[in-house]
Amino acid sequence: MSAELFHNRVRVEIRDNVAYVSMTRADKHNALDWDMFCGVVAAAKSLRKDRNLRAVILQGEGPSFCSGLDVPSFSKAPSKGLRMFLKWGRMTNLAQRIAWCWREMPVPVVAVVHGKCYGGGMQLALACDFRYVKPDAEMSIMEVKWGLIPDMTGSVTLRELLPMDVAKELTMTGRTFTGVEAKAMNLVTHVSDQPLQDAEAFVAQIKTRSPDAVAAGKALFHKTWTKSVWCAFAIETWLQWRMFFTRNQRAAVKAGMTKQAPKFGPRQYGG
Repeated sequence: MSAELFHNRVRVEIRDNVAYVSMTRADKHNALDWDMFCGVVAAAKSLRKDRNLRAVILQGEGPSFCSGLDVPSFSKAPSKGLRMFLKWGRMTNLAQRIAWCWREMPVPVVAVVHGKCYGGGMQLALACDFRYVKPDAEMSIMEVKWGLIPDMTGSVTLRELLPMDVAKELTMTGRTFTGVEAKAMNLVTHVSDQPLQDAEAFVAQIKTRSPDAVAAGKALFHKTWTKSVWCAFAIETWLQWRMFFTRNQRAAVKAGMTKQAPKFGPRQYGG
């Protein structure tokens, strides 16, 4: 097992090819200050290079997953707040990149949510592929409390999960709701009293499948979800051609034919 700390805010531990990414600002409910933004993005950038990685579990230490933007810290350093919105030729600014980096990760990313999950923390969880949430988790699209709107990719991730009227209601009121309510609204994948253990069991299932097929499966839906039928079919055909006769596809076929456990190599698809 290896561990690395990014910007003194985010710890990454690799266990059996699964990255446990933990926000470590427990005393502040993992509120997002400048170093937390930079730490999460740096951790994701580092993990993208690991072709042996099979999944990421994103969590928060202490009593909460993430209580959202640390407004007082940015009030004291307004120049940093402004810098967060500069794109420097990128598709995303720093505020968006902290969430979108997990969407671009070529392996499944599971958010394990407990305690407070407010504002930016909510958008961070929504950008993950799956959300395993405690029943009594406190969740809110809270930006309106500060006279703001969701600006950390929420305009995309919310529309994928909610009807527009529900997204507008939650955004305009900033009301708090539980993990159970979130599941009823389709905002989370599973509600569990032991979300980390259930997330680990799910990841264990994924690890029995070809890492290339899993990565391409993630890409398939993100690339086609809002495309025309013609475009979606073209993309799925192109992705399938990428899978044919690769080492891991051959390993999957051999395992299926022989009824033996597959022996997969490093992921080839996805940067």
